[in-house]
Amino acid sequence: MQLSSPKSKLLRAVSPLLCRQCHQSTATVSKRAAEQNCLALLQSCDSLARLIQLQASILKSGLHGNLLVLTKFASTSSDLDAIDYASRFLFASESDTLLYDAFFFNTVIRAYARTGHAKDSAIFYYKLMLGNGVWPNKFTYPFVLKACAGLGSLKLGEQVHGSVGKIGFDTDVHVLNTMVHMYCCCEGGVGFARKLFDEMPKSDSVSWSAMIGGYARLGMSGDAVGLFRRMQISGGRPDEITMVSVLSACTDLGALELGKWLESYIDKEKVPKSVELCNALIDMFAKCGDVDKALRLFRDMGERTIVSWTSVIVGMAMHGRGLESVSLFEEMKEAGTAPDDVTFIALLSACSHSGLVEQGWQYFNSMTKDFAILPKMEHYGCMVDLLSRSGLVKEALDFVKKMPIEPNPVIWRTLVAACRAHGELNLGESITKQLIRNEPMHESNYVLLSNIYAKMYHWEKKTKVREAMDKKGMRKIPGSTMIELNSEIYEFVAGDKAHNQYKEIYNMVDEMGREMKRAGYLPTTSEVLLDIDEEDKEDTLNLHSEKLAIAFALLKTPPGTSIRIVKNLRVCVDCHSATKFISKIYDREIVVRDRNRFHHFRDGICSCNDFW
Repeated sequence: MQLSSPKSKLLRAVSPLLCRQCHQSTATVSKRAAEQNCLALLQSCDSLARLIQLQASILKSGLHGNLLVLTKFASTSSDLDAIDYASRFLFASESDTLLYDAFFFNTVIRAYARTGHAKDSAIFYYKLMLGNGVWPNKFTYPFVLKACAGLGSLKLGEQVHGSVGKIGFDTDVHVLNTMVHMYCCCEGGVGFARKLFDEMPKSDSVSWSAMIGGYARLGMSGDAVGLFRRMQISGGRPDEITMVSVLSACTDLGALELGKWLESYIDKEKVPKSVELCNALIDMFAKCGDVDKALRLFRDMGERTIVSWTSVIVGMAMHGRGLESVSLFEEMKEAGTAPDDVTFIALLSACSHSGLVEQGWQYFNSMTKDFAILPKMEHYGCMVDLLSRSGLVKEALDFVKKMPIEPNPVIWRTLVAACRAHGELNLGESITKQLIRNEPMHESNYVLLSNIYAKMYHWEKKTKVREAMDKKGMRKIPGSTMIELNSEIYEFVAGDKAHNQYKEIYNMVDEMGREMKRAGYLPTTSEVLLDIDEEDKEDTLNLHSEKLAIAFALLKTPPGTSIRIVKNLRVCVDCHSATKFISKIYDREIVVRDRNRFHHFRDGICSCNDFW
């Protein structure tokens, strides 16, 4: 019998321990390999079906408690717009024992903040984060604040603002920039945004862009331009996002000279001309009156998007160059760019402004037939506008009655305007009364009915409509006209005496009136909706805001130079007629942008051919 040596006894005693350590080591390596493999697969995942397969694999391999894997799963689901599906799995994984961290919650909150339908879920998970004792970091709040911006909740935004201060991120420029953006997106929040912006200890180009962009989106274009000028004085360097916002404000103001200066500034400062910035320049020049410049910029673009094509088509439409809009649309198709629903709105609008009824029908029908685009309310509205402007009121009414969707009040108001313009006054009265029954607090319905009664010379009924408006606290939107001279924006309203040179302006208006009468001008007094004598009606017409702006321009600009004005409402028949006479008498090109389109007056003729 062979006796065991001390060495063999030691080996027998140690062997089980070595086997257990080896097994644990092998298991750790195997689990780490599974983790790395899973992360790599999630990185390359490109569909929801594949994501579901990976979820099963995660459960099978026991990685459903691995925080790194779960965070990557959340990120991937966000990229696939599947965070709603993923969250049910993410928060079911060992939720009682798994210690979630800030990075994980940030990923989920960011995913929900980016969605178009579930931004409130971002707030829910932010609160869940706090409830689980997970401390937010400086990356958490920009995502939460973007969700607040998307929800437009000022109250919620203020609550998050308070948390930012308590936790100590109220000096972080990235957090503050997002907060400025958030306040600008909430009704009644722009004042808070500006106060926050002014008190920031440090700002960068994003800070300026957030505040300038907020002003531009809210239609506070003068404030946007003013802040941009302050940015220049302070030495701030604008980026392309800032310039897009300033160009948007410039477009709203109709400030062509400022727009030209901005283009030069972009070139001088070598601001990168992205496609978005080029599109903004095209839109600005088209809507500020220089559509030929817009077309040249479009032709010089190396890369064009659907927005580029749509912007130039809209520009041509606004200037009454409908056939050129149609030609550009056909060119766009040949270039391989498929039109979208917005492009068709621009195209149908072009047909409407140029009286292209046959082409309008053709393109409207081709939407579904050739491009599988289902017409929306805006497309139906364009067709009603096209038929109405062309005097086909009964055809427009039949079209509305056959619409597969319920017509909105805008379409009915378009019909009423056509009834008034083309003498279908009883029909217009009937439609407007129904509008008032459906929308008793919408002031434009009462104004339309008042206009109808004035056209019918039913002054007593018109007065009752105005009295009903007064009782409800309603006021007609006052007409105003803006003009840009020497880099300054001047605004006039009817009967304006606020300008420090109003006496000289009124004297010029009187001179214009005398010269126009010598040339054969007859005031269109039916536009004055008052039961007063003809002489008083003429005086009222003479004080319309566009006439005051033109008189000011004649006083302040050299003979022969162009005059450009922007009207907030549709130009009235009398002012349209008067401006034709003024352009011939004073040998001026007068460009008027009203709510609907551009009018180029030259030598007594308007580019719209009296069709607007």
